[in-house]
Amino acid sequence: MGMFKKNARNTPAPKPLPKLSHKIPSLVRGMHDLLPEDEKYWRAIREASQKIADRYGYTFIETPILEETGLFARAVGAASEIVQKEMFSFAEPSGVKLSLRPEGTAPVARAYLQHGMVSYPQPVKLWYSGPFFRHERPQAGRYRQFHQLGLEILGDGHPVLDADLLAAAYFFFQELNLPVIFEINSLGLPQTRKTYRGVLLKYYRAKKKHLCEDCKIRYIKNPLRLLDCKNPVCQELMAEAPQLVDVLDEESKKHFTQVLEYADAAGVPYRLNPYLVRGLDYYTKTVFEIFLDQPEVAPVATEEVVAGAPAVEKKSEEKIALGGGGRYDTLLKEFSGREVPALGLAIGLERVVNSLKDLQIKVAQFNVPQIYFAQLGDEARKMAIKIIQQLRAANVPIVERLSKDGLKQQLEYASKLGVYYTIILGQKELIDRTLILRDMENGIQETINMDKALEEVTKRLSAKIREGIKIKATIENGVEETAPTDEIIG
Repeated sequence: MGMFKKNARNTPAPKPLPKLSHKIPSLVRGMHDLLPEDEKYWRAIREASQKIADRYGYTFIETPILEETGLFARAVGAASEIVQKEMFSFAEPSGVKLSLRPEGTAPVARAYLQHGMVSYPQPVKLWYSGPFFRHERPQAGRYRQFHQLGLEILGDGHPVLDADLLAAAYFFFQELNLPVIFEINSLGLPQTRKTYRGVLLKYYRAKKKHLCEDCKIRYIKNPLRLLDCKNPVCQELMAEAPQLVDVLDEESKKHFTQVLEYADAAGVPYRLNPYLVRGLDYYTKTVFEIFLDQPEVAPVATEEVVAGAPAVEKKSEEKIALGGGGRYDTLLKEFSGREVPALGLAIGLERVVNSLKDLQIKVAQFNVPQIYFAQLGDEARKMAIKIIQQLRAANVPIVERLSKDGLKQQLEYASKLGVYYTIILGQKELIDRTLILRDMENGIQETINMDKALEEVTKRLSAKIREGIKIKATIENGVEETAPTDEIIG
């Protein structure tokens, strides 16, 4: 006994178990969830994206989220803010440096060359949509993981393709009923850009002390980015800066004039912005940005610059940029040594969703349920699954809560959904091989044969929808319209 007590006394007391934390996990800063209530906006965007592909001849491409860091350093410029500040990068154990893709053009250019698309009929028109990553300061409409729709045209330098790309983007926004306007400029050839860089440095040299801290760095590393700064003081300095059109080479002037003429013919709304440069090294000739068309913040028209189109002054009001792009005729030569002209654009989809919400633009509702199936009891539930599968196979828009039993609760949910009919299957109906079909508008119920459920439900549902179409047409247009059954169901 004494020995037992001695051992017990010498044994250290067990440490208390750590308390479980019930703090709800939170998002990583700069990330965001795409929630169910926004599904209708994202689906509308997907539908509009696919329409662009179908009508403008683009085929889908998907590149990896991870690429070698050197790909982006060569493409967008080792001194660019994307490479210097914004990429999420890490090294593999082998030492290979990888980055989460910050943009889509460089990976598409790599895929075009690596998979021999240069041998395809040119131009090759590709589109993509997916997540991208930049370590930016989070703010409204800007996240560290964001989604873009991209269009790329590779293998042809004709100016009509610049206008065709603008027209495709404009069609996308028309599909979503978003009013947009394009701001457009030409950067000219690489030598033009080099000349303009020198002109800008000379202009800003005496004004460098007035620049913001970021622009003081841009002055050294990438002077063209001085024209992109949103700082009010920097914008005032920019308003007096030399314009790129003053040093534009003749080839680029001709190309740009033709682009504008084709854009006019395609009905694309645009205005010239002589200070638009875009921040990536690979751009040549045509560059553009897409803004939500807001008259209250529209720039003021000034003198004509080229092709009879009005130029614009840069104003300090914040405009909502939805996308942008341009030509990158030298990028694929940088990768492969061969001349491959190309152009493309990217549209920020979070900003599109936010704009749809802000302007309260209605988008189509998809898969709106029109039939609810209520069951009572486990045996009825087994039969319900079989019937529901048959109806779904025939594209009848049906919804259910198979885990529920109470009829009152299920009818309340059906009423909340706004369905036309509720099918009820209980023990009696199971024995009789019948179903109760309840009209949710007037509460009238009728019994139908279980074996003819699809036929009976389809017939009544088509009649109900037709009636709704006629009423709506009469109210809106004073005209009665009908639609065939196969256009309503299936």
